[in-house]
Amino acid sequence: MTGANSFSVSGYGPERAGWTRLFARDSLARRLDWPILLAATALSLIGSLLVYSATRNRTEINQGDPYYFLIRHVMNTGIGLALMIGTIWLGHRTLRNAVPVLYGLSVLLILLVLTPLGSTVNGAHSWIVLGGGFSLQPSEFVKVTIILGMAMLLAARVDAGDKPYPDHRTVLQALGLATVPMLIVMLMPDLGSVMVMVIIVLGVLLASGASNRWVFGLLGAGAAGAIAVWQLHILDDYQIARFAAFANPSLDPAGVGYNTNQARIAIGSGGLTGAGLFQGSQTTGQFVPEQQTDFVFTVAGEELGFVGGGLIIVLLGIVLWRACRIARETTELYGTIVAAGIVAWFAFQSFENIGMTLGIMPVTGLPLPFVSYGGSSMFAVWVAVGLLQSIRVQRPMSA
Repeated sequence: MTGANSFSVSGYGPERAGWTRLFARDSLARRLDWPILLAATALSLIGSLLVYSATRNRTEINQGDPYYFLIRHVMNTGIGLALMIGTIWLGHRTLRNAVPVLYGLSVLLILLVLTPLGSTVNGAHSWIVLGGGFSLQPSEFVKVTIILGMAMLLAARVDAGDKPYPDHRTVLQALGLATVPMLIVMLMPDLGSVMVMVIIVLGVLLASGASNRWVFGLLGAGAAGAIAVWQLHILDDYQIARFAAFANPSLDPAGVGYNTNQARIAIGSGGLTGAGLFQGSQTTGQFVPEQQTDFVFTVAGEELGFVGGGLIIVLLGIVLWRACRIARETTELYGTIVAAGIVAWFAFQSFENIGMTLGIMPVTGLPLPFVSYGGSSMFAVWVAVGLLQSIRVQRPMSA
């Protein structure tokens, strides 16, 4: 078929502009990766219950409305789904051409955070207050633009058939592109986001086929940089205290170690099946700080037990498994790199978030993808899902 409503096996292309691209009879239904979509949606819905449980009695933050955070979480999920659809409609190849604009915009936004427009939350000056109870965390969107920007540079000459893999000059350009926003985010300071971005860079380089010397060199540089940051006292006191509490949880149980200790108590008390939804004593008693955001997994552990916590991990695993499959099956290096960068992002951030609630990772303030409350994080992860879906949708039918 070659009519206006046909589907092109080489991708949607400019000629398919409009909503007909989404609803052509042989496009979305056949090509969407439904396991990713269903797993991510399930995580967001489970997150809405956990957020509601964590905030329904928190009158000091819910403005007297027990459904305040629940409604906003559902709204954020709905907006995220709309952004996913918009991303599929535009296509990852169109966004490839828009990378310079997206990159410039993201850098501008994180620079604005360092101006009086920025706001400090939990020690990190990484927010822009929009008014009306809404705020924006630009570093979440920087993760997307770093993936797209590095993929654009690293895949340009390879996808054109000029080279079998990125040369050293191209790798340097890609690293320079990623370094600029990372340094700005470090100034906030938002160490957790920087850690995610470093993992993204490593994942992107591994997927690009760049020389392993770059990966080992970056690992060595990262270790040297971490030592230098520690020795030069670049970290804020609260960040140093968090790492100290991670190394020794009994160091300050009533202070910096309080969050981790209460989180472990909450999860440990859940047992196999949990105390029941909305029945957790730690959650009801508001013993775990930031429970609707960074420590939302403790609600699952206490009220849904090992079964509920395990279900969340399985759903995250499905998202990662399908994303890996998309990265492997796409025929263009650009798509492979984008998918691999998203895998690195989701995998590390999920491990870090769940790990810090269990006391096996330091507390860094990273949300649990799809589950934690927070608009910026929710929007960014659903845009990433849209990119994954676009890569799958635009691959050849035989792949």
